[in-house]
Amino acid sequence: MSDAADTSPAASDDQTGHDQTGHDHEAFMEAVMSMNPNSLVHRMQIEVVESSPQRLVARMPVEGNTQPYGLLHGGASVVLAETLGSLGSALHAGPDRVAVGLDINATHHRAVRSGWVTGIATALSLGNTLASYEVVITDEDDRRVCTCRITCLLRDKAPAGS
Repeated sequence: MSDAADTSPAASDDQTGHDQTGHDHEAFMEAVMSMNPNSLVHRMQIEVVESSPQRLVARMPVEGNTQPYGLLHGGASVVLAETLGSLGSALHAGPDRVAVGLDINATHHRAVRSGWVTGIATALSLGNTLASYEVVITDEDDRRVCTCRITCLLRDKAPAGS
């Protein structure tokens, strides 16, 4: 398999939310989000609004995710980006594999004091062993707040009981 992102029609989701392999992305996302109701994703109130291996979108409130000066915490932006990149990598990997974060970096462009930020993750490379995404986070005026890149390692799940 090539490490280039495959955006051909065969790789896209059909109208039922299934990809060409028959994976149901919506059911997968529900299962992942319900695994741990006390996860950081829930505590930071991240809402995933679109998901496929090629593109994910989520939003997060600024309130509750600020640093002492009242600005959106840079770490909160990174959490949003890592959430999107990890979920996209897991969707790409499929149900019998797991995605493990290898690298993430962030450039913070502007401060945000209120409202919501939106993250859009776009696949850069979806390979057999690695998946990489660019995540652009914007404010409510569609101004770029942060740009991140995340790379995940794709591995087979450990056998049960090991």
